[in-house]
Amino acid sequence: MDSLSSAAASSQAVQRQVRVQLTSKQEDIALPENTGPILVPTGLRRYALSTLVNNLLGSDKPIPFEFLINGTFLRTSIDEYLTANGISAETTLEVEYVRALIPPLHIASFEHDDWVSSTDILSATSPAASWASSAVSQGQERILSGSYDGLLRVWDMSSQILAVSPAPAEGGHSASIKAAKFVTPNQIASAGLDRTVRLWKYVENDDGFSGKISPQLELFGHKSGINSLAVHAPLNRVLSASNDHTVGFWSTKKSDAPAAPEEALPSKASKSSKRRKLNPSVSTPQRGPLALFSGHTAPVSAAIFDAKDSTVGYSTSWDHTLRTWDLVTSALVDTRTTSHSLLSLEHLPEVHLLATGTSARHITLIDPRVSAATVAAMTLRGHTNAVVTLSRDPHSTYGLISGSHDGTCRIWDIRSTKTDKDGVVGESVYTISRKSLEEEGKADSKRVGGEGVKVFGVSWDKTVGIVSAGEDKRLQINRGEGVLPSKI
Repeated sequence: MDSLSSAAASSQAVQRQVRVQLTSKQEDIALPENTGPILVPTGLRRYALSTLVNNLLGSDKPIPFEFLINGTFLRTSIDEYLTANGISAETTLEVEYVRALIPPLHIASFEHDDWVSSTDILSATSPAASWASSAVSQGQERILSGSYDGLLRVWDMSSQILAVSPAPAEGGHSASIKAAKFVTPNQIASAGLDRTVRLWKYVENDDGFSGKISPQLELFGHKSGINSLAVHAPLNRVLSASNDHTVGFWSTKKSDAPAAPEEALPSKASKSSKRRKLNPSVSTPQRGPLALFSGHTAPVSAAIFDAKDSTVGYSTSWDHTLRTWDLVTSALVDTRTTSHSLLSLEHLPEVHLLATGTSARHITLIDPRVSAATVAAMTLRGHTNAVVTLSRDPHSTYGLISGSHDGTCRIWDIRSTKTDKDGVVGESVYTISRKSLEEEGKADSKRVGGEGVKVFGVSWDKTVGIVSAGEDKRLQINRGEGVLPSKI
């Protein structure tokens, strides 16, 4: 009798119906405005709902759709969603549909001589080009890489190297580069284990097939290696994160920058001085920081500008804290303490969140506003090693990509979440593995912690796509457009 009752109840659940109001913010796939609520079985899942919408649209070629209810992607049946959220089947559900996602397919890989620590992109849609007097033409996109061999390289999209930075004797870095950014199409900033931030002039020859990276300014002040850089071209400002527990604040203009502190300059016996003896014509101006922000009690892993307020900066550290800085007064405004070392940082301004990659293999999303009730607003889980680099999706308000020492990049949509004992938890939408593993015939191998293929840097550009840098001595390019629904 019990089994019969159970079967009857189950049958009744399958037969239950609910009213759904289907809407889309994408005009080309929106239903007519007078389309009212539709009664559908609660047992429907995404595929059946997608078929329903295609029938209503009269689509000649079926379009795969994703569905959002209350800002969260539907990953179960409607019935399971109603039960999990305590919603009555008598309710009219507002269901938004968007085009389904496109896999971030591999496009190309550029090979280096050593580990690739960082990457940046120059295109018509990149931040560096938006402040330039002349636009970057289609087909003239450039990729910048910084390597553990101490060299910067500028590449075209055909994997040709257009320019390489000078060796130490000619004004180049004397140790591994950890961070590299385009400031403008003609200026590059870099930093690394030689404790310096360096600015370079980048000029291409008329043939478009070669160029030159020339030393422009050396910035001294940090007492230990530098892990990351952030640039703000309109203000001619740079932020740096160092192992010496400080955040550096610098000017990219020689005339604005103070003199370099004597104690920070290389000694006479250093490689920097030796190079001048070997090549007296090399005489790069040396300057100091506008400020060094103290407060962290362990190495600083990342520092960034607020995406909408350039007077505000944020930094993360191995000391488990996220700190907010007033860049005008050099004051520490706020400190948020987490449970783990923080290794990377990105701002999602439209949703008022800061994404922080952790040593505990997950991403913690933090609301930096004073009114925030809790430190962690959301946790993104899936990586199996430290999350050391982050970049936001230029196409979507809600998108983010992370790079990890587990050898993968993961793409996240912060609307794709669930709530469990740990609070609001998200899972990645896509995982990008290193193409080098497939070429070695080891795609299915289980490397401990991503040994040999660790990801060190990632950038996501609207034009070029997703570029990631790694321990496999490669820049890897994957498709970035259409991976998540567009900005709304």
